[in-house]
Amino acid sequence: MLFFTVTSRLLQGFGLTCAIFGITLLCALPLGLVVAFCSMSKFNPLRYLSKTFVWVIRSTPLMLQVIIVFYGPGLLWQATAMPRINAVVIAFIINYAAYFSEIYRGGIESISHGQYEAGQVLGMTKSQIFFKVILLQVVKRIVPPMSNEIITLVKDTSLARIIAVKEIIMVAQEYIATYALIWPLFYSGVFYLVFCGLLTLLFGRVERKLGYFKV
Repeated sequence: MLFFTVTSRLLQGFGLTCAIFGITLLCALPLGLVVAFCSMSKFNPLRYLSKTFVWVIRSTPLMLQVIIVFYGPGLLWQATAMPRINAVVIAFIINYAAYFSEIYRGGIESISHGQYEAGQVLGMTKSQIFFKVILLQVVKRIVPPMSNEIITLVKDTSLARIIAVKEIIMVAQEYIATYALIWPLFYSGVFYLVFCGLLTLLFGRVERKLGYFKV
Protein backbone atom coordinates (compact mmCIF):
# COMPACT_ATOMS: atom_id res chain seq x y z
CA MET A 1 0.00 0.00 0.00
CA LEU A 2 1.10 3.55 -0.71
CA PHE A 3 0.54 4.59 2.89
CA PHE A 4 3.05 2.07 4.23
CA THR A 5 5.57 2.97 1.52
CA VAL A 6 5.29 6.65 2.41
CA THR A 7 5.54 5.87 6.12
CA SER A 8 8.69 3.82 5.56
CA ARG A 9 10.39 6.57 3.58
CA LEU A 10 9.33 9.26 6.05
CA LEU A 11 10.72 7.17 8.90
CA GLN A 12 14.06 7.02 7.08
CA GLY A 13 14.02 10.79 6.67
CA PHE A 14 12.99 11.24 10.29
CA GLY A 15 15.91 9.06 11.36
CA LEU A 16 18.26 11.57 9.72
CA THR A 17 16.32 14.40 11.36
CA CYS A 18 16.84 12.77 14.76
CA ALA A 19 20.55 12.27 14.03
CA ILE A 20 21.01 15.97 13.20
CA PHE A 21 19.07 16.89 16.35
CA GLY A 22 21.00 14.53 18.63
CA ILE A 23 24.50 15.39 17.41
CA THR A 24 23.75 19.13 17.49
CA LEU A 25 22.43 18.95 21.03
CA LEU A 26 25.28 16.77 22.26
CA CYS A 27 27.92 19.19 20.96
CA ALA A 28 26.18 22.57 21.27
CA LEU A 29 25.27 22.26 24.96
CA PRO A 30 28.87 22.05 26.27
CA LEU A 31 30.19 24.43 23.58
CA GLY A 32 27.56 26.98 24.57
CA LEU A 33 28.78 26.84 28.16
CA VAL A 34 32.34 27.53 27.02
CA VAL A 35 31.15 30.49 24.95
CA ALA A 36 29.16 31.77 27.94
CA PHE A 37 32.22 31.70 30.19
CA CYS A 38 34.19 33.53 27.49
CA SER A 39 31.45 36.17 27.29
CA MET A 40 31.71 36.68 31.06
CA SER A 41 35.52 36.68 31.09
CA LYS A 42 37.36 39.60 32.66
CA PHE A 43 39.89 39.37 29.83
CA ASN A 44 38.52 42.03 27.48
CA PRO A 45 39.77 40.69 24.10
CA LEU A 46 38.28 37.26 24.82
CA ARG A 47 35.00 38.77 26.01
CA TYR A 48 34.69 41.06 22.98
CA LEU A 49 35.55 38.23 20.60
CA SER A 50 32.95 35.96 22.18
CA LYS A 51 30.25 38.63 22.17
CA THR A 52 31.00 39.45 18.53
CA PHE A 53 30.71 35.78 17.60
CA VAL A 54 27.34 35.53 19.36
CA TRP A 55 26.12 38.74 17.71
CA VAL A 56 27.06 37.56 14.21
CA ILE A 57 25.51 34.12 14.63
CA ARG A 58 22.30 35.38 16.21
CA SER A 59 21.91 38.15 13.62
CA THR A 60 22.15 35.97 10.49
CA PRO A 61 19.73 33.27 9.28
CA LEU A 62 20.59 29.66 10.03
CA MET A 63 19.86 28.83 6.39
CA LEU A 64 22.59 31.25 5.31
CA GLN A 65 25.02 29.71 7.79
CA VAL A 66 24.36 26.23 6.40
CA ILE A 67 25.04 27.48 2.86
CA ILE A 68 28.26 29.25 3.92
CA VAL A 69 29.60 26.21 5.78
CA PHE A 70 28.88 23.92 2.83
CA TYR A 71 29.96 26.12 -0.07
CA GLY A 72 32.39 28.49 1.66
CA PRO A 73 35.52 26.30 1.89
CA GLY A 74 35.29 25.34 -1.80
CA LEU A 75 34.77 28.91 -2.97
CA LEU A 76 37.43 30.48 -0.75
CA TRP A 77 40.16 27.85 -0.77
CA GLN A 78 39.14 25.48 -3.59
CA ALA A 79 38.87 22.77 -0.96
CA THR A 80 36.99 19.55 -1.58
CA ALA A 81 33.37 19.89 -0.54
CA MET A 82 32.65 18.26 2.79
CA PRO A 83 29.80 15.74 3.10
CA ARG A 84 26.46 17.55 3.18
CA ILE A 85 25.40 16.10 6.53
CA ASN A 86 28.68 17.26 8.09
CA ALA A 87 28.10 20.82 6.86
CA VAL A 88 24.59 20.81 8.31
CA VAL A 89 25.73 19.52 11.69
CA ILE A 90 28.63 22.00 11.93
CA ALA A 91 26.38 24.94 11.06
CA PHE A 92 23.73 23.81 13.54
CA ILE A 93 26.25 23.30 16.35
CA ILE A 94 27.74 26.77 15.85
CA ASN A 95 24.31 28.40 15.67
CA TYR A 96 22.83 26.72 18.72
CA ALA A 97 25.99 27.09 20.79
CA ALA A 98 25.59 30.86 20.40
CA TYR A 99 21.96 30.77 21.52
CA PHE A 100 22.64 28.37 24.39
CA SER A 101 25.52 30.55 25.58
CA GLU A 102 23.20 33.49 26.15
CA ILE A 103 20.79 31.30 28.09
CA TYR A 104 23.65 30.00 30.24
CA ARG A 105 24.99 33.51 30.78
CA GLY A 106 21.59 34.84 31.78
CA GLY A 107 21.09 31.98 34.22
CA ILE A 108 24.50 32.34 35.85
CA GLU A 109 24.29 36.12 36.15
CA SER A 110 20.80 35.91 37.65
CA ILE A 111 22.16 34.30 40.82
CA SER A 112 22.72 36.90 43.51
CA HIS A 113 26.32 37.70 44.34
CA GLY A 114 25.52 37.15 48.01
CA GLN A 115 25.42 33.40 47.48
CA TYR A 116 29.00 33.45 46.24
CA GLU A 117 30.02 35.49 49.28
CA ALA A 118 28.16 33.12 51.63
CA GLY A 119 30.03 30.18 50.12
CA GLN A 120 33.36 31.93 50.60
CA VAL A 121 32.50 32.64 54.24
CA LEU A 122 31.88 28.92 54.71
CA GLY A 123 35.36 28.23 53.34
CA MET A 124 34.25 26.77 50.00
CA THR A 125 36.43 27.11 46.92
CA LYS A 126 35.11 28.84 43.78
CA SER A 127 34.59 25.51 42.03
CA GLN A 128 32.73 24.09 45.05
CA ILE A 129 30.49 27.16 45.19
CA PHE A 130 29.68 26.89 41.50
CA PHE A 131 28.98 23.16 41.36
CA LYS A 132 27.36 22.67 44.79
CA VAL A 133 25.49 25.96 45.27
CA ILE A 134 25.04 27.76 41.96
CA LEU A 135 24.76 25.12 39.24
CA LEU A 136 21.45 23.47 40.18
CA GLN A 137 19.82 26.87 40.68
CA VAL A 138 21.06 27.88 37.23
CA VAL A 139 19.66 24.67 35.74
CA LYS A 140 16.28 25.40 37.34
CA ARG A 141 16.18 28.87 35.80
CA ILE A 142 17.33 27.93 32.32
CA VAL A 143 15.13 24.86 31.77
CA PRO A 144 12.16 26.81 30.29
CA PRO A 145 14.18 28.90 27.76
CA MET A 146 16.47 25.97 27.02
CA SER A 147 13.52 23.66 26.35
CA ASN A 148 12.11 26.26 23.98
CA GLU A 149 15.37 26.37 21.99
CA ILE A 150 15.65 22.59 21.92
CA ILE A 151 12.12 22.23 20.54
CA THR A 152 12.97 24.92 17.97
CA LEU A 153 16.01 22.83 17.01
CA VAL A 154 13.72 19.91 16.16
CA LYS A 155 11.88 22.07 13.62
CA ASP A 156 15.01 23.80 12.34
CA THR A 157 16.39 20.47 11.16
CA SER A 158 14.10 20.91 8.14
CA LEU A 159 16.54 23.57 6.90
CA ALA A 160 18.98 20.77 6.05
CA ARG A 161 17.08 20.30 2.81
CA ILE A 162 18.56 23.59 1.51
CA ILE A 163 21.71 21.63 0.60
CA ALA A 164 19.79 18.47 -0.39
CA VAL A 165 20.09 16.52 2.87
CA LYS A 166 17.15 14.12 2.77
CA GLU A 167 15.52 14.76 6.10
CA ILE A 168 11.80 14.12 6.53
CA ILE A 169 10.49 17.33 4.92
CA MET A 170 12.58 16.83 1.79
CA VAL A 171 11.30 13.27 1.50
CA ALA A 172 7.72 14.55 1.77
CA GLN A 173 8.40 17.23 -0.85
CA GLU A 174 9.60 14.58 -3.28
CA TYR A 175 6.12 13.06 -3.23
CA ILE A 176 4.66 16.45 -4.15
CA ALA A 177 7.08 16.87 -7.05
CA THR A 178 6.90 13.30 -8.32
CA TYR A 179 3.36 12.14 -7.61
CA ALA A 180 1.51 15.41 -6.91
CA LEU A 181 0.59 14.13 -3.44
CA ILE A 182 0.23 16.76 -0.72
CA TRP A 183 -0.77 14.52 2.17
CA PRO A 184 2.76 13.16 2.88
CA LEU A 185 3.80 16.72 3.74
CA PHE A 186 1.04 17.01 6.35
CA TYR A 187 1.78 13.46 7.48
CA SER A 188 5.40 14.49 8.16
CA GLY A 189 4.02 17.09 10.57
CA VAL A 190 2.69 14.25 12.74
CA PHE A 191 6.27 13.09 13.37
CA TYR A 192 7.21 16.57 14.56
CA LEU A 193 4.10 16.82 16.75
CA VAL A 194 4.84 13.51 18.46
CA PHE A 195 8.55 14.23 18.94
CA CYS A 196 7.98 17.76 20.26
CA GLY A 197 5.15 16.50 22.46
CA LEU A 198 7.46 13.94 24.07
CA LEU A 199 10.11 16.61 24.63
CA THR A 200 7.51 18.91 26.20
CA LEU A 201 6.49 16.17 28.62
CA LEU A 202 10.14 15.45 29.42
CA PHE A 203 10.99 19.08 30.16
CA GLY A 204 7.82 19.48 32.22
CA ARG A 205 8.95 16.54 34.33
CA VAL A 206 12.43 18.05 34.73
CA GLU A 207 10.90 21.36 35.87
CA ARG A 208 8.81 19.59 38.49
CA LYS A 209 11.85 17.67 39.71
CA LEU A 210 13.71 20.95 40.20
CA GLY A 211 10.69 22.62 41.80
CA TYR A 212 12.20 22.52 45.27
CA PHE A 213 14.45 25.42 44.28
CA LYS A 214 12.32 28.45 45.10
CA VAL A 215 14.20 30.92 42.97
